[in-house]
Amino acid sequence: MIDLSFPTSTDGFTRAISVILTSEIGDRTFLIAAILSMHHPRITIFAAALSALGVMSFLSALLGNILPNLLPKRYTTAAAAILFFVFGAKMLREGLEMEGGEAGREKMEEEMREVQKEVEEAEEEVTGRPTGVALGDMEEGRTSTPAPDAGELPQPVTGRSRRNSVSKTKDSALAGIKNLAQLLFSPIFIQAFILTFLAEWGDRSQITTIALGAAHNVWVVTVGTTLGHSVCTGGAVLGGRWISQHISIKHVTLGGAVLFLIFGVMYSYEAYTFTEEVVVGTVL
Repeated sequence: MIDLSFPTSTDGFTRAISVILTSEIGDRTFLIAAILSMHHPRITIFAAALSALGVMSFLSALLGNILPNLLPKRYTTAAAAILFFVFGAKMLREGLEMEGGEAGREKMEEEMREVQKEVEEAEEEVTGRPTGVALGDMEEGRTSTPAPDAGELPQPVTGRSRRNSVSKTKDSALAGIKNLAQLLFSPIFIQAFILTFLAEWGDRSQITTIALGAAHNVWVVTVGTTLGHSVCTGGAVLGGRWISQHISIKHVTLGGAVLFLIFGVMYSYEAYTFTEEVVVGTVL
């Protein structure tokens, strides 16, 4: 039976946030958000990417929550420990093999160009024409989309001079709903949502979210991972290229590896000391 009850504790919340923060910086979804935000409205890209990551987090945590119904809790916790050990060892190897300094930045630039090429191909399929914008031009704001005339201002919505405050409030609410609908159903939003969702599918953070969902409450894991994604995605849309150049991905990866290995030890201990709760009835 799926447990969607309101959590009675926040156990696993900190783990969920820290896992995402140490595994998503410089990841493919991070680079996609950074590149898209260079020539599209940042709020649209942030909303689309976070929506995709939030949906993925909930589905992954829900899938993990189903596992204890198929296997004993002790085994699912042990499986979570094994996953953290495997990913921790993999991240440790990747971090040790990464080049630091200028060589590391050049490799990150190369990866960003690869992601940019994929994004441009996806945009060409949607719009029917290539963007043809260089990575440096996008960062400086020089895009293929012509900017609106600085002298042009949106025409104010006029109404009857005697319109009361209630009507004005209603018009504002309708305008807000219209703008939200245009945002959610815009081609840019849909494109960013799909690109992020597909990039996250099968990713390390998704697998670890499933593992967390098997050991903790669905809502705690969903909120924790989504909050972690919001921090990473927010950093990506605000200055993803700068972050990737000035923060050592090698050190972040090594730090994440250590954190994953620590969580592996913690879940191993929890699996070893786990005891099934027995409900004892009171005889009157």
